[in-house]
Amino acid sequence: MSSCFLQFDQTGNPAEVLQLHERALAPLSSHDVRVRMRFAPVNPADLNFIEGNYGRATLPPCIPGHEGCGEVEEVGESVVSLSKGDVVIPLLGTGCWTQHLTAAEHHFAKLPPQIDQVQASMLRINPVTAWALLKHYAELEPGAWVVQNAANSGVGRALIQLAHHFGLRTLNFVRRPELIDELKALGADAVMLDNDDGVVEAKKIIGNEPVKLAANAVGGDSAIHLMDVLSSEGIMVTYGAMSRRSLKVPNKFLIFKNLQLHGLWITKWFENASTPELFEVLEPLTTLIETGELVTAIDQVVPLADFKQAITRAQEGSRSGKVILDLA
Repeated sequence: MSSCFLQFDQTGNPAEVLQLHERALAPLSSHDVRVRMRFAPVNPADLNFIEGNYGRATLPPCIPGHEGCGEVEEVGESVVSLSKGDVVIPLLGTGCWTQHLTAAEHHFAKLPPQIDQVQASMLRINPVTAWALLKHYAELEPGAWVVQNAANSGVGRALIQLAHHFGLRTLNFVRRPELIDELKALGADAVMLDNDDGVVEAKKIIGNEPVKLAANAVGGDSAIHLMDVLSSEGIMVTYGAMSRRSLKVPNKFLIFKNLQLHGLWITKWFENASTPELFEVLEPLTTLIETGELVTAIDQVVPLADFKQAITRAQEGSRSGKVILDLA
């Protein structure tokens, strides 16, 4: 039996270096699980990994893809936690852009059989990142304000929905005015443009109420806007660098506000998290996906054979959601 997969033999532009290959499937070892992958999103982290600009060294040849969803097709004789037909997501760092993924059973998390597999394929990174941002850095009482930039990103949209579920309020900076009504419909309490006027508007909205937490995915001047809105002793967590501009911290925010700056790389969190810690996060997020309280916007679902189209679309900035590879 053979299976198709995407691979790059050298780093570079993903649309140019990715190639579709076919391979024969090897026999399973006793603790292995073979999953028939169904869907996998094209994330910025995937593109950065292929380009060689990711936080982890890229050592081609590699099969990219940080997350996905599929069904167990075969298990080794010593596997006890999974059975044929189970819906799972891989917990590996990469390798999901393949029709068949084989790994030890502890590298998969079992999901409810009725879950939307397209939505489940996007569970591991953006929703978990948003959860960590809201839960791991500050004690936030119901009604507390959280501010973020790149609010229309995958993490940004997940943070809006999770904050709404937790009873928190969000201030959201975006670059395009047409996103304002869309994000408000998603549950955002306030949406403003990511500029100096937007900062004035945000401060007017919050008045004297504190803002203890900021989520930064951009860097550069956008991060300064977040720090300007944060209250004294506030915490800014940087989890992305979409502008590819360094984080600049004006002295006044350290001296007079005593702001705390943290970084979050969810890949590293997954590597260090225990099984109970993973369960504590993935179970409630799975429930929210099932109930429709957590929905990731989808721009296109593209067949694996048309992967160049998927990559090109994922590199465009005006998308309405995630590009998904259909691996069937």
